[in-house]
Amino acid sequence: MEGATEKRVVEDPALGHRLSFRRETEPDGEEILHVEMWVDPGGGTPPHVHPAMEERFQVLSGTPSFLAGRKWRTAGPGQTVIVPAGTRHAYRNRGNEVAHVICHARPPSSLQGFLEDAAALGRAGKLTRSGLPKSFDALLQAAVMVEHYKDMVELGFPPLPPPAIQRLVMPFLARMGERRGHRAGHFAESAQG
Repeated sequence: MEGATEKRVVEDPALGHRLSFRRETEPDGEEILHVEMWVDPGGGTPPHVHPAMEERFQVLSGTPSFLAGRKWRTAGPGQTVIVPAGTRHAYRNRGNEVAHVICHARPPSSLQGFLEDAAALGRAGKLTRSGLPKSFDALLQAAVMVEHYKDMVELGFPPLPPPAIQRLVMPFLARMGERRGHRAGHFAESAQG
C-alpha cells in the first residue's frame, strides 16, 4: 500500500513484551508518548517510579494486572488504569493470551529511550526475566542506564537496595561502565556489534 508507514516494533525478550512508540502534541500544547504494548503471558515489568510522569494504561485485549502503590488490580478490554506521577507501579500478564495495551505517558520525558535501552539489554541476554543484570558487566550497563535516566525513572523493587543506597552506589557503577565504553542510548548498537 503506497504511503503506508510500517510501525517499528521493539522486542524485549527478557521482560516478555513488544513495544511501538508514537509521540504527538495535544491541542493544549502538551506532549504525549503513546506506547503500544503486546505483553506475552508471564511478561511484565518490575516495580518502578516515574517522579514526574503520569501513565494511563488502556487495555485493548487480554487481562493484564497493574500494581499502583501496594495493590495489584486486573483490568480487561475497555478499562483504563491511571498511575499518577510518583506512584510505585508495574504491570504483568498472568493470563494465557497476549495482553494488548496502550500506555499514554505525560510528559513523555526520556521514557522511549529508556525502554529501547532496556529492550536492547534484554535482546543481548544481559537481563533476567525480572529485569536484573546477569553479570557484572550487565550490572555496569544497567547502572549507566539508571544514572542517565534518573530524572525520569527510579527503580523500586527488591532485591535492590533502598533508593537512598542506590543514589550512592549507581553513580560509581555508572562511571565504571562508562570507562568500559557503555553509553545510554547506544545499547542496541553495542548489542549488534
